[in-house]
Amino acid sequence: MKHHVTIALLAVAGLLSACAQPTPPQMISDPYANAGAGAIYQGDLQGGSLGGTASAEYFRSTVGDTVIFPADQTTLTAEARTILARQAAWLTENTGFTASVAGHADEKGTREYNLALGARRANSVQEYLISQGVEAGRVRTNTYGKERPLEVCSTELCFAKNRRAQTVVTQGAGA
Repeated sequence: MKHHVTIALLAVAGLLSACAQPTPPQMISDPYANAGAGAIYQGDLQGGSLGGTASAEYFRSTVGDTVIFPADQTTLTAEARTILARQAAWLTENTGFTASVAGHADEKGTREYNLALGARRANSVQEYLISQGVEAGRVRTNTYGKERPLEVCSTELCFAKNRRAQTVVTQGAGA
């Protein structure tokens, strides 16, 4: 008889535990994961997902950090505006980041001309991001002119790669 009572009690305990609410995930503080209030759930770690959209690498590789300009131009192309709209949306969502826009030019022209052209390209990008809702204090500009080419070359296809503005995002700097 004792044996039947023990089995019945175990069966009832098993049924009750199956109906119990799961314990909430334990909060883990992570100052490097820009997930809302700087916290992630332990379940997120176990699932292998940290919401990687809030990282400089995601911005660079998925959102797109570079826009290309036509020769001697500072006007944004349709393709550039598409990339910059994605950048603005990402920056609006990830307010813990600031952006630095570097303007570049190809190897043709004088150093002074290319520095000025790079500055105007960076300013075009900055103005567009601000027009899309990014706070002005979160976007700064600089110019490298022809001093930092992606490739050193003498063909038009190669020159085109160097006519660019590149946006680099940094977490927490001045935000």
